[in-house]
Amino acid sequence: MHLIFFSVLLVFGFPFIKTKVVDSFKQCNEFFVKGEPPMIKSILENSVSKDNNNYKLICQKYENVYRFATLYDKRNKIPVFSAYKYTGRGKFDRPTIPWMIEPEFETATAEMRAPCVNQAHTEDYMNKEFLNRGHLFPNLHAADEITAKATFTLTNIVPQKISFNGGSWCRMETNVKNIMDSHCRDEKTSKNILAYVLTGAVPGQKLLNEKVNIPSHMWTAFCCYNSKNNKWMSQAHWAENIDESNDKTKTISVQNLEKLQEFLKKQYNKEITLFKDECSDLLSVAVSQTPGAGCDGQNHELETWSSYILQIPRKMWNRLCGN
Repeated sequence: MHLIFFSVLLVFGFPFIKTKVVDSFKQCNEFFVKGEPPMIKSILENSVSKDNNNYKLICQKYENVYRFATLYDKRNKIPVFSAYKYTGRGKFDRPTIPWMIEPEFETATAEMRAPCVNQAHTEDYMNKEFLNRGHLFPNLHAADEITAKATFTLTNIVPQKISFNGGSWCRMETNVKNIMDSHCRDEKTSKNILAYVLTGAVPGQKLLNEKVNIPSHMWTAFCCYNSKNNKWMSQAHWAENIDESNDKTKTISVQNLEKLQEFLKKQYNKEITLFKDECSDLLSVAVSQTPGAGCDGQNHELETWSSYILQIPRKMWNRLCGN
């Protein structure tokens, strides 16, 4: 009886994305340059998690197709990074769907308490005045509406300062999109846009609701073939996850890949290689960071009656979990 009750809560309160927790990123290596994921010493090496108790590899599948890949930190309940291919932005509005969770993190037994243990759930992000859900793979960079919907999984987001998410980070995401549109091409078919993107978050010292780590920094890098220079080139950006209410014109400067890797090495105290050597050259393009439409999380997410009804099973779950 308990199992049936818990199952009903999961079905109606926590929509699932049909992902796959894997032993190796080789199962969805199409999202990495030359099929090679990053190397993070003692965390991710040779496409395999070196600490499987804390770091999980997820091939994010939605509607029977792999859409992107995520390295997820179960202890901090945030992703380390999400990896995806940018092939141009389709024409569609930001999806409005319930946030999804990773079903394979749940344990289907009468003792099941996983939404309070292994991953963040939507209640953790409710009614926060200065933090909202920040995508790593933003729907702004999705090729079609189905892929955009796939980004609305809690394994692809982190607590992000609202003014940062809708401010300098939003402008940078739009700027990077425009650069990839104009300068990144498929090496085999030059008329097609193609760039490989990694976006991640550095764990901070504070927790949201005493549960979900609030990142101290966010970072992103892309590598692509530039047909004008006939070579693979890259750009990198990173910034503090801080309030920008008093600095509404703040911009995030373009950096080369080496500097980003040096920054991450200091943060993690580990050797880190995001892309292979062929991506080391900086793609230097002078484009102003103007306000962009369609960036994720620019405003507070409004609670409607329908969303309130969907929250009822979650609230019941929280009571069962002792929250």
